Amino acid sequence: MRTEDIDLSDMGFWARPSAERNAAFAALRRLERPAHFAEPDLSALGFPQGPGYYALVTHADVTEASRNPKVFCSSRGSVANTFDPPEEFLEYFGSMINMDDPRHARLRRIVSRAFTPKMVEKIRADIDRAAVRLIEDLRRKGGGDFVTEVAAPLPLKIICDLMGLPEERYRRVFELSNAMIGSFDPEYVPDYTEALGTVLASAEEMRGLVQDLAAERAERPADDLTSLLVHANVDGESLSDQELGSFFILLLVAGNETTRNAIAHGLKQLTLNPGQRDRWMSDFDRYAPSAVEEIVRYASPVTYMRRTVTGDYDLHGHRFRDGDKVLMFYCSANRDESVFADPDRFDITRDPNPHLGFGAAGPHFCLGAHLARMEITVVFRELFRRLPGLRSAAPPERLHSNFINGIKHLRCEF
Repeated sequence: MRTEDIDLSDMGFWARPSAERNAAFAALRRLERPAHFAEPDLSALGFPQGPGYYALVTHADVTEASRNPKVFCSSRGSVANTFDPPEEFLEYFGSMINMDDPRHARLRRIVSRAFTPKMVEKIRADIDRAAVRLIEDLRRKGGGDFVTEVAAPLPLKIICDLMGLPEERYRRVFELSNAMIGSFDPEYVPDYTEALGTVLASAEEMRGLVQDLAAERAERPADDLTSLLVHANVDGESLSDQELGSFFILLLVAGNETTRNAIAHGLKQLTLNPGQRDRWMSDFDRYAPSAVEEIVRYASPVTYMRRTVTGDYDLHGHRFRDGDKVLMFYCSANRDESVFADPDRFDITRDPNPHLGFGAAGPHFCLGAHLARMEITVVFRELFRRLPGLRSAAPPERLHSNFINGIKHLRCEF
């Protein structure tokens, strides 16, 4: 594949088969310096076209940028977009991932303190119960859509339960989450020109849900994360209403969407690689840790994160300047031939496996990585126990997105 024919800003590129996209990134990794791309034309949404961005595609470059947050900062613009959205957008999505220290460290410290040993044990028990119920429901139905029946509702239920949202709100939260992540997918937002308005309206409704709950918990605390966060006091600091709302949106995007897609990709790969499935089933506990890491590496549920350069910096043969935009492509770093032997092979015994599916080491390493690993492990443990013959039965319907490597639907049978 010729690098001059590659356009990462073209949504058509992201609709290509995964083998073609992987080949394109392999070609970009062979370049002497990071490639520059024009930003997508979003004039229909009212956005002027920006100066473009550089693609960081090697494991070394993504790692170096992640470990240098003072140079590759998160607080200028949006980490999830090449364009710079309006202020009201950042008001909803200005959570920890869109901050730099010391503000980032303050919020992360407050949220981390809420995950007490008691809370973690409660989450573990909730995951076990939810996985069993969803898989037994799937058994009674004789199969169906693995995403909507298992992969999506499990992490969604865990997060909603964790926050203390009532069960009758789950469906609405699911719809709002789809609208935010799938804003450029016609299944969720039929009119492309309404994408930004749909995202903002969904975020406002989502924030309203958790702020109403927070007001209740301020008066009547319960055994949930909302109560802990409302009453948290770390060095005299607590979360504001706006910060609590943004954190809930972050949980839904980072904790729900990424885990559900890792689980869906996992079933797909285990179906395509029956020998790997048989090996894992032969000794689940032995292979579970490495299998879960391989699922996350192979799927790379979050395709990229953006950073903005704050000053002159030399990286991989290129001098970056203040204001340069860079996209850290985890999907490419996780297939880097210089780090992973035979990177396009799905191997549940891969060791070492220094993937960047949860981000690279640094201040923004995924706070929910432990929770995601726990959920993926439990789902496949219960699948192997209760429906060992479950397989995907058709090609996945992929989310139309360049940010999330999502699977919307995956028909399964047993």
